[in-house]
Amino acid sequence: MKEQHVGNHTRIVPMYHILTGLALLALLIGSIRHLIVAGDTERYNASLIVLISLILLSLYIHARTFALKAQDRAIRAEESLRYYILTGKRLDARLGYGQVIALRFASDEELPALADRAVSEGMSSKDIKSAIKSWRADWHRV
Repeated sequence: MKEQHVGNHTRIVPMYHILTGLALLALLIGSIRHLIVAGDTERYNASLIVLISLILLSLYIHARTFALKAQDRAIRAEESLRYYILTGKRLDARLGYGQVIALRFASDEELPALADRAVSEGMSSKDIKSAIKSWRADWHRV
């Protein structure tokens, strides 16, 4: 695997993000167009197709959102434990989810100081990732 860093750590799954997303968008647009041009006898069926399109779009969005929220909670727990092991102290409660998730890329040597700096300077997750000198890859995030 190639080395992971701030410039390439995001992950796109083409079959999900591009193909499925575009297919659902095309389905929604096509079903709305069909509803608009449908005659009286076809209006009910066309309405059901629009409804199915909206349900599928909702599933597409929520399946991704729910999985990311579960991963975010797991990452927060893992990073809290890692911080405790390294410092013997609890992770500062003022750190937001985004900050903790960004801190997961910091090496063990950088984590305590960078966590303190993130709190004191109110760093964004992007700023935290950019400040990391020794990147710790995370290939498991989906």
